[in-house]
Amino acid sequence: MRPENYQPVEHPASHEYELYFGPNHPGIEGNYALKLRLSGDEVLSATADGGYLHRGFEKLMEERLWIQNVALVPRICVPDPVPMEETYAHCVEMLGGLEVPERAQWIRVLMLELSRICAHIFTFGGNSATIGQYSTMFWGISERDLILDIFEEITGGRVYHMYITPGGVRRDLPDGVLERIAAVLDDIETRLPEYDDLFFDNPVFMRRSQGIGKMTPEQALAWGVTGPNLRACGLPFDLRRDDPYLVYDQLEFDIPTDTEGDIYARTLVRRSELLQSFRIVRQVLERLPSITGPIRCPLPNPLAWNIPKGSAYARTESSKGELGFYAVSDGGSKPWRVHVRGASSMHAVQVLENLCKGARLEDVAQIMFSLDACPPEVDR
Repeated sequence: MRPENYQPVEHPASHEYELYFGPNHPGIEGNYALKLRLSGDEVLSATADGGYLHRGFEKLMEERLWIQNVALVPRICVPDPVPMEETYAHCVEMLGGLEVPERAQWIRVLMLELSRICAHIFTFGGNSATIGQYSTMFWGISERDLILDIFEEITGGRVYHMYITPGGVRRDLPDGVLERIAAVLDDIETRLPEYDDLFFDNPVFMRRSQGIGKMTPEQALAWGVTGPNLRACGLPFDLRRDDPYLVYDQLEFDIPTDTEGDIYARTLVRRSELLQSFRIVRQVLERLPSITGPIRCPLPNPLAWNIPKGSAYARTESSKGELGFYAVSDGGSKPWRVHVRGASSMHAVQVLENLCKGARLEDVAQIMFSLDACPPEVDR
């Protein structure tokens, strides 16, 4: 029984508080943090807080020989390292006037698309795990390992390959690997309907993603969005088609888009891109046996290789978006200046901060992973 003089205590309807989100959290591909200011469970503001991963890549590259940086650049984005190798090699080739042999160009495309498949599968698993649905993540890790086995067979390394080098590739493909790649692609593609039932068409995921983290085409352009995140807003820009490199102009593929610009749209675009990468790889597998010749152009002694003076900017369409390398040579054996333009530098900072405003706390991890950012690209 309450006493006769009982008076209920009035509490404020809401209050503001700060919450540190991360840095070790499944909402992003690496250690990364957000400083959130909330009222109840509504996010009032978000401030990106990086610096917890590999830092200072650009300055490290300026202290190493041109050829030594081949071993450094893949670490800028662990889930999708091959575009890092390709973009750096292309930049050095532009500075040094190197011509990549045709067979090496086809092999590079093969490696790039296999890496894109790995990266997207990894993203699907992480995105599902943020809503407590771990089966997709476990499936994805298993499927991704099949491609990592292929990478190990070709390059000797499962995650970091150091395979694409200025002037070509490090060695030719081993016997029988093309058939094994085709078998792995068939295996993954036959599993996609199961992924649809479990994740993409899951009512829980649809409710947690549709209309959340929405971005308009105007916002995407103003914030520097590229890659699948841009195409999910209805803008079909892809460097492989709009500024082709290697042999992409000889391949047939579509540019998947969506118009909603939300978490669900970004996920579906990546799911559609998976099929296009299958399509590209199969074309490469069909063409490669008939393309003979060297796999790299002649190079001087790498330990005494002085690149002519000049500057160059090379760009590649990675799974995260537009990846660029800007390098300046003073005529010496090391880069004088290097700058990396990773897509995540935009997606994990200004885009993430803006999309989190007004969201609910439980949606923050979903928004983070739907942008598919690599924190080392920010910490570089």
